[in-house]
Order: sequence, then structure tokens, then C-alpha cells
Amino acid sequence: MQKMARTVLPFKLAATEESMTAQSGLVLLGEFAQGAGLHRWLEREMPKPGSGHAYTATEHVLPLILMLTGGGRSLEDLRMVHGDSALRRLLHLDRLPSSDAAGDWLRRAGESKGLAGLDRVNQRVVERRLRKFGRTAHTLDIDATQIIAEKRSTEWTYKGERGYMPMVGHLAEAGVVIHDDFRAGNVAPASANLDFVKACEARLPKGHRLAAIRADSASYQADLFNYCEETGRTFAIGGRLDAPTLVAIAAIPESAWTRYADCAVAETVHSMEATHKAFRLIVVRPRHQADLLEEERPRYHVIASNQTGSTTDVLIWYRQRSEYSENGIKELKIGFGMERMPCGQESANAAFFRIGVIAHNLFVLFKHSALGEGWQRHRIATVRWRLFQVPGRLIRHAGAWVLKVAATFAEDFADIRARGYATLHELAP
Repeated sequence: MQKMARTVLPFKLAATEESMTAQSGLVLLGEFAQGAGLHRWLEREMPKPGSGHAYTATEHVLPLILMLTGGGRSLEDLRMVHGDSALRRLLHLDRLPSSDAAGDWLRRAGESKGLAGLDRVNQRVVERRLRKFGRTAHTLDIDATQIIAEKRSTEWTYKGERGYMPMVGHLAEAGVVIHDDFRAGNVAPASANLDFVKACEARLPKGHRLAAIRADSASYQADLFNYCEETGRTFAIGGRLDAPTLVAIAAIPESAWTRYADCAVAETVHSMEATHKAFRLIVVRPRHQADLLEEERPRYHVIASNQTGSTTDVLIWYRQRSEYSENGIKELKIGFGMERMPCGQESANAAFFRIGVIAHNLFVLFKHSALGEGWQRHRIATVRWRLFQVPGRLIRHAGAWVLKVAATFAEDFADIRARGYATLHELAP
């Protein structure tokens, strides 16, 4: 006697042989990436496979970008791309490497010229975004971020955990990562920051320049200040409460402090031993309960800057780093799966991280090119939920493949494809 299955709700399950996808919206991004030239860039910039039967760089990178954009977190999640026959058919993903093969390729790419090739591919994505954006003077936000990796090959970070400490440079207004430097965990965030700024600048398209630089206190360095002054760049960089700085703060009269939002602000003129020119020192005194009770002397935050304008103007501009850089890094790590690394080799993880950067920048380009005005403020998690994860059914009709989605989404999908095509035609070289 067959037992009847016990269920909470009265619906049945059945299998189907129809070709279906749970990521029909991801097809739109994949089509856009191909139309932008991703295949050509990878073929041109990446090392060729060792044999005619080996997977190409495109066959490795595109599935990784789709996986990360779709919400995958590890190489094992490539299996979801493997199993999505409709997605593969529409994007012409005829051959897909296994998770193990992808890991092997990342190791080879990181140890050879592949990392530099991925860098040049990213520059091409950024160039398309900046051409669409239409601005040539940019604010660069730089910051180091810790990635925890409990592997024997990793080094201890200054936070007391094993992992990596990549440096990331954002073009604030355009919302893209212009450059990344994947560093070992024991490399200090203050290491070679001027060199990193110059590397970011070198990757800008012709006719573009860095007009301003913002960073936290790890970049409180005389050579960086001198560089900005000598090249006419505005800067706002977090300062350090060393002895000379505390002396300068103590000399500020109480009458010079003004109340702003959650703090009191004042400023003085300061310099470092190796700086060629004095700079403004914006001093921020947060309002803490301890301040109100007068149980201990107030704490301070300081900002070194050469920006003109009022004290509060400098403070507001510096605090915008939180939106552009700190939240941008959160989007890269949490939104695109870069909070964990898949391999035991630093070079392989460097290649994986750079592919994550490319996926992030492609999404930014897609969002501002193909999606409507109401989408611009949304992060990847929202777009993934509202667009990429729309289910679809693939059928053959009149000799062509047709992706069928719910009627409530069909018009939006058509509009997105039309806007994307128009933008790509506009940006074509």
C-alpha cells in the first residue's frame, strides 16, 4: 500500500524536460557584455591556451563573471551555470570548464601574464564607463581591505587574522574600480600608497585625469601630500594624532569651535617634517556621552587637506569616502563574492579578485547603460532579486530561440535590450 506524502500546502511536484532558467535576467547582462566586446578583449589581452583542445580565457572568465554576478560565492557554484541549459544556449556557452579546471586556470593566470591581461581588460571596461559618463576629471578614493583566509600560505594581517590586504582604487563619481593591488596580509595599508595612486592614474584613458584624492590615515604621508601639491591635485586624507598634531589641536581656542551635526569642528594650519608646504588640519570633536558628562577629555579625528572652502565643506567632502570607497568595497566583497578566496595560492586569488573587479565594473556599466533611471541607486543584491533571478522558459519557434518570461517582465526586458543596444552602438569605436 503506497503511503500518501504529508505536506503543509496542497500542491504537487512534477518534473519537466523543458529548457528553463532561473536567471533569465542574467542573459541580458551576458548579451550586453558580449556586445561591449568582452570576448574580443579577452582574446586579445590574455595568453593563448597551450593546445587547441584547452579552454580559452573567454571560456574561463565569462562563466566566472556570470556566476559572481548571479550570486555565486565559490568555484563550486560554477555548477549552477553548467546546469542552466537555457542560459548556456542563449549565450553560446558551448564548452564550460569544471570547477577544478577553473582553479587550475586561475593559478596559471596569476603566475603568468594573465594578471596583466585581466588588468587591461578592466581598463577597457572602465574606458567604456567613462565614455558613457562624460566626465574627464575624477576623484580617486583609495583604501585597503582585509580578506580573511585561513590558509597556511597566508600571512597575518595587522588585525590579527590570516588573509590578504588588497588595495582598491575607486573613481568616485563614475562608481568603478580603476585598479586593484592584491597584497599579502602582512603588507601594511600604508605601504607604497603614492605608487598605487600613480598606478591608478596610469590606467585612466587618454584625456582623463585625477583631480582629487581621498584616503584614510594610512595615506597620511608627506610624499603623497607633496605629490598632490606639485601636480595641482586636491586632497583630503585622514590624519594621525601624533604629538605635534595634539600640540596644534591644544592651541586652538575654544571660541574657534563650531557645532556641526554630530560633532564640533575647528581647523588650524599644520605641516610635517618632510612636507614642502603647510596644509589645513580639520579637527573633528565627536559628541560622546563622556564629553557631555565631562568624565574624560574629548577624542578627536583629524583630516589633512588643501581643499578650499569652509571647514564643514571639507568635512562633508571627506566623509563622502564612506559612500564611494567604503561602501564600494562592501559591494565588491559582499555583492560580488570577494570576501573569500577560493585557492591556496596568492597568485590564483589575485586573478580571481581581478575577475571580481571586472564583474563589478561590467555591472556598473550595464546598470548605467541599459537599465532605466529608477535602477541607478540600486546595488547588485537588489538588481539580482528584481531582474537577474526572473525565471524563463526557452522554446524554439519559427527557426529561432525564444525566451519566454512572465508578462509583467516582458516589456522591461525588451526595453533593457533596446537601451543596451543603443548604448553599445553609441560607444562603439
